[in-house]
Amino acid sequence: MTAATVLLPWMSHTRRLRVAVVGAGAAGLCAARHILSRQDTFAPPVVYEQTKQLGGTWVYEERVGSYDNGLPIHSSMYRNLRTNLPKEVMMFPDFPFDPQLPSFLPHQEVLRYLERYCQSHNITPHIRFETVVEEVKPISTETEAGKVTWEVTSSCGQRGQRTETFDGVFICNGHFSDPHWPSIPGLECFKGKLLHSHSYRHPEPFAGQSVVILGAGASGIDISIELASINAQVILSHSKPPLSFPLPRNQASPPSGPTELGLQVRDQLIYPLYKFLLPPTFPSLFIVGVCKVICPFPHFHCQVQFALAVLDGSLALPSHEEMEEEVKREMERKTGEGVEARHLLKMDSDQWAYYRTLASMGGFSPLPPVTQSLYEEVKRQRERHPLRYRQLNYQLVSDTQWEMLELHPESKREGGKGK
Repeated sequence: MTAATVLLPWMSHTRRLRVAVVGAGAAGLCAARHILSRQDTFAPPVVYEQTKQLGGTWVYEERVGSYDNGLPIHSSMYRNLRTNLPKEVMMFPDFPFDPQLPSFLPHQEVLRYLERYCQSHNITPHIRFETVVEEVKPISTETEAGKVTWEVTSSCGQRGQRTETFDGVFICNGHFSDPHWPSIPGLECFKGKLLHSHSYRHPEPFAGQSVVILGAGASGIDISIELASINAQVILSHSKPPLSFPLPRNQASPPSGPTELGLQVRDQLIYPLYKFLLPPTFPSLFIVGVCKVICPFPHFHCQVQFALAVLDGSLALPSHEEMEEEVKREMERKTGEGVEARHLLKMDSDQWAYYRTLASMGGFSPLPPVTQSLYEEVKRQRERHPLRYRQLNYQLVSDTQWEMLELHPESKREGGKGK
């Protein structure tokens, strides 16, 4: 070992590595799929899922609050949700959606896609459903100095509690299941109904009412349009610049730690995470998909392959100190650009260079340029035509080119090319 690199001590062993995956949503299934594809290096994974089915946030649940077992409802899915990314961008790069489907899908089709992905890669036998992970704890062994293994304690109904040991852990439980309430002075005195979008399912209960929506992200705009369609009087309150598109006539828009791991957790930020993925102190723990404003399935695809390169030793990480210093520089760069602390995990246009870096370091194929090109085109369409952009359909022609299949007369254009 040199001062400049971290070499994981089991990389020269013939024993297959055991990996735990927490969560059977899209990120967890992606992790399991790639672990299963490398059976010479990795034992079959153990995938812990607290609910009765796979799919994570893509499982629509009419109820809000808690499941029958007392655990909080995980999904924020609402009844009429359709994807705001086309399937051509949203897909795992090595597993396309059914080409007969439209580009913008109802949530039921995304769940079917994940079920098909799971079946195709024979992941289901490795999922422990209705099993809750209670603790993930690092353990240093005496026989191999410096090696960190992990104890995962889980419980499953009448079968009780169980503790197992792993060489690595993927945390894939998402960040959309824990609603964030902003601090608003006087909110406790409000006499009306308070509802987080996590618990929103359909618009009918709000017909004819006056509704203030806080936040003009994808969900905020979608829900405000739904409510306006059933004659609610909607005010969309946000801190963004004035919206560049007209709103429906009855809608207005005012101007605008887990300390043991060496991590700090505060107001929508986990710090420090090297490459937005692993704590420098424990480089065999991977928190997948914690970033925001990303292309989720391709994001998981890149992070998982990078993480497996770390685990199998084909990627030598910088030293602990160097990793922490890199994270610090990146956070200081964003802060210097005026990014608030709670938005430091937002990627947006930074994601493309990030994926290229992960691919280069991890030794796997980068995302095709067409993914970025079409993502950016859809972003422009969404900003200009928020009520209609989902009417468009796209087709991938090659790794660098896409074409639009159905056009609005005012938005007709040639297919774009990736750079």
